Amino acid sequence: MIALIPLLRRHWLIAALLVSATMLAIAHAFQTFGGLQPCTLCLRQREVYWTAAAVAAIGAALNLTGSGKRVRPVFCAALALIFFAGAAVAAYHAGAEWKWWPGPTTCSAAGGGVSAASLANLMHGAKIAAPRCDEAPWHLLGLSMAGWNALASLIFAGLSLWAALEERPK
Repeated sequence: MIALIPLLRRHWLIAALLVSATMLAIAHAFQTFGGLQPCTLCLRQREVYWTAAAVAAIGAALNLTGSGKRVRPVFCAALALIFFAGAAVAAYHAGAEWKWWPGPTTCSAAGGGVSAASLANLMHGAKIAAPRCDEAPWHLLGLSMAGWNALASLIFAGLSLWAALEERPK
C-alpha cells in the first residue's frame, strides 16, 4: 500500500484522467440506470470533470515528450485549481439541498438531461418537471451526491496539489 503512494504521485496525470472518467461514468450510471435526471448544478459538476479529464489527458500526452518534467507540475497545479472549483460547485449544490442558501433561479435540465422520451412527451403536450437543484433525490450516510462529490473533489484537489509541489523543479 505504501509503495502505491509514490506511484500515484508520479503518475497523477493518468490517475486524474481515470478518476475524472470514473466520476463521469458514475454520474451517467445514476442517470441512465437509476433514472436520476441531472439538474443545472449537477451538469456544472460534470463539466468540471470533463475539464479535468481534458487537462489531465493533455498533460499526460505532453509528459511522454521530452518536456514532461517541466510541464507536469504545471498541469498538476491546474488540476488542483479545477478540482477545487469542482468542490466549490458541489458544496454550493449541497448547501442549496440543505437549504443553507438559495440555489440558482434557473434550475432545469436543459442540455444533456432531456431524453428522447421526454421530447416525445413534450410534443404530445405533457408537462415535464425539471429536476430541482435544492432537492436531493438520493442520500448515502446522510450525504447527497453533491455532498459526496464535494468531498471527492477536495481529495482530488489535495492530491493534485501534492503532486504539483512534489514535481516542481528543486
